[in-house]
Amino acid sequence: MDQTTPLYERHKALGGRMVPFGGFLMPVQYKAGILAEHKAVRSHVGIFDVSHMGEAVLEGRDALANLNHILTNRFDSLKTGSCRYTIMLYEDGGCVDDLIVYRLGEEKYFLVLNASNTVKDVEWLRGHISGDVTLTDISARTAQIAVQGPDAREFLAPLTDVEKLPKKYYTFEQDLTVAGVSCMVSRTGYTGEFGYELYMRAEEAGTVWDALVEQSAQPCGLGARDTLRLEAGMPLYGHEINEKIDPLTAGLNFVVKMDKDFIGRDALAAKPAPSVKRVGLKVTGKGVIREDQEVFIGDEKIGQTTSGTFCPWLNISCAMAYIDKGYAKPGTKVEVQVRRRRVECEVTKLPFYNRANA
Repeated sequence: MDQTTPLYERHKALGGRMVPFGGFLMPVQYKAGILAEHKAVRSHVGIFDVSHMGEAVLEGRDALANLNHILTNRFDSLKTGSCRYTIMLYEDGGCVDDLIVYRLGEEKYFLVLNASNTVKDVEWLRGHISGDVTLTDISARTAQIAVQGPDAREFLAPLTDVEKLPKKYYTFEQDLTVAGVSCMVSRTGYTGEFGYELYMRAEEAGTVWDALVEQSAQPCGLGARDTLRLEAGMPLYGHEINEKIDPLTAGLNFVVKMDKDFIGRDALAAKPAPSVKRVGLKVTGKGVIREDQEVFIGDEKIGQTTSGTFCPWLNISCAMAYIDKGYAKPGTKVEVQVRRRRVECEVTKLPFYNRANA
């Protein structure tokens, strides 16, 4: 049976259309619709219930050593109050998951896991940690709300001390009062837009959500979350990365530190250079391209899409795809097989759009 977040009844009251996702019943959209929700985030501010995500705390004298051994990124230089994106690999180099690590203190870290992978991730971590370290799954008692959009800071002004909001991308304030509730607030998001993510105790999520809604925030569902992250060229587990696609093939080299030892490193080192590259495709003909569609030049299949949709802010259909490196130069003309016809497209750089780190 699918779980619900602490905000489930509020979503229903707001007209959210609930669908199963990652083991939870989540709103895919509200009455305004995906296009309006997407544009609200790009032009003003939108709010998302992200409480389906998993959270865990890793702490102890050997916590840092375990992170460096289990994850691809390096955490020696991660300061308290900062967070870092990383990948967790199987021994063969395939991806267990991608996640974000927050440093809460000298020997304490907060891990944010993908919803559909939480159980798997926690089991993997518990099976590979060693020494003076403990892992605590706090997913059930933690809620998360994302406030995303260029006006996010001003929007939060009536509810918190804006001078204490984290200023730099991928930094956070561990204890900041928002609408009377103690929250951890980070300058992160999954939309390619300026914004924040707020973590709080599950039983207090409703108070924060209600305060945001009362200020006329646009509630946004999974549909807009996906179109926004696609415009931002952000990978989604199960699409751009999975147990068969390694992070080097995915173009995520910046989070893979090959000069340290980590699970899966030897397998990555033994692999030949990737023969494909993750690229953006934008439709120049007519049609909307989706995931798992073949990419051609003439009669030659050169790749396959991994995600695709109509991007409301850019007003074009876009996709991410893995194609043969020889055809990955921006401007290359390709075609995508959409049912019984070909749709003309052009290779472009990723991301299509990104203002998150402004």
